[in-house]
Amino acid sequence: MLDEIKSAARNLNGARQLRGLLIDCRRLLSERGEANSVAIARDLVARFRALPDEAQGSFFERLSRDFSPDPKAVLANAQAYAERPDAANLQRLTQSAEPPRQELLRRINRTPGGTASIVAMRRALLQRMREQPELQAVEADFLHLLSSWFNPGFLRLERVDWNSPAQLLEQIIRHEAVHQIDGWDDLRRRLQPDRRCFAFFHPQLPREPLIFVEVALLPAMPGAIAPLIDKASEPLPPAQFKVAAFYSISNCQPGLKGVSLGNFLIKRVAEELQRELPQLKAFCTLSPMPGFARWVRAGAPCEGLPKARAQRLAEAHAALRDAVGGEFDRLAQTGTLRGLGEPASQALLRLAAYYLGCHAARPDGDPVARFHLDNGARLERLNPLADLSEKGRRQSWGMMVNYLYDLGRIEPHHEKFVHGEVAQSRLLTSLL
Repeated sequence: MLDEIKSAARNLNGARQLRGLLIDCRRLLSERGEANSVAIARDLVARFRALPDEAQGSFFERLSRDFSPDPKAVLANAQAYAERPDAANLQRLTQSAEPPRQELLRRINRTPGGTASIVAMRRALLQRMREQPELQAVEADFLHLLSSWFNPGFLRLERVDWNSPAQLLEQIIRHEAVHQIDGWDDLRRRLQPDRRCFAFFHPQLPREPLIFVEVALLPAMPGAIAPLIDKASEPLPPAQFKVAAFYSISNCQPGLKGVSLGNFLIKRVAEELQRELPQLKAFCTLSPMPGFARWVRAGAPCEGLPKARAQRLAEAHAALRDAVGGEFDRLAQTGTLRGLGEPASQALLRLAAYYLGCHAARPDGDPVARFHLDNGARLERLNPLADLSEKGRRQSWGMMVNYLYDLGRIEPHHEKFVHGEVAQSRLLTSLL
């Protein structure tokens, strides 16, 4: 009984807070609100932060329902434009079709800290999208505005080194999402002269990295991750810098998911390194294949292949399955991977080639592959036993891949991928 009373009290308080927040939203959109937007927006943001989780969900529902375009006005202006497609009618149609919540977000953005508040709001919104898909239109408005405000032309590229502020270094440790940084000694090694770390910053979030990339300067294209992140390894002399290998890229702001940052970051960093180190001959990645094992377990589906290729894929899947007695989970063990015979090892390579060279072009393809291929990279080389960490064995049975960034071929490679074709080396093509 007491718990029910407490729950009812919380719901009542949340409803009261929500009403106050919606009043602030309407005040901010009024003419008087425009003149006093900073003070109202500041109160609005504070009210949103104070909302209980359930009330935040209700707030986004009200944004979807109460701050959408007026269908009658849109229809009338669309008919007027269809009858007379002049500039005035187009302007009226455009204005009526824009959701009022977009202007609401613009006015929130005017207040000090407003950009960070909107990024935080979108993070809360994204956490609800699976359970509340009806909020998709609200999410589209957030993404539309943030994509404009975080246009790469507004971003500042900075190199992170051991002399960077401690607060920034702590964030690099915390946000590293690909290869965990094991404390300060590990970070120090990743910032030695034969390593680079670059991050994008936005003027409105000057102390918050948006995304960062880690680079290893090497004599040749790497085939395994362990030597790159070995904190006990000795730095290489500059005379051996021939290849720049991007081995980790991490987003720091969940509220900016879907905003294009990483593709511009890699290209900017490559240009920066080329100016600093003209002896560099190649730019590549050493990348994970996070969906590979799951895809093989699901039967290695890849529709639309020519009959001969489909037959080779099926044979490779059967050979690998037979090698582990039908228990694919055994491939997550280092001993099993090291003990694979030549036929099974070749089958594993062929499956990986199909996974990246054919399946990656599909909407449900490997997310890392889609990122690099859409960014204009070429699928270059597969590396068995390249990541024997627990995560690497579980997700891809130790397999990693090199993507090659040929700066003079990025655009044609991107165009290929847009049309469903993967740019890849002859070695990879020969496995299909």
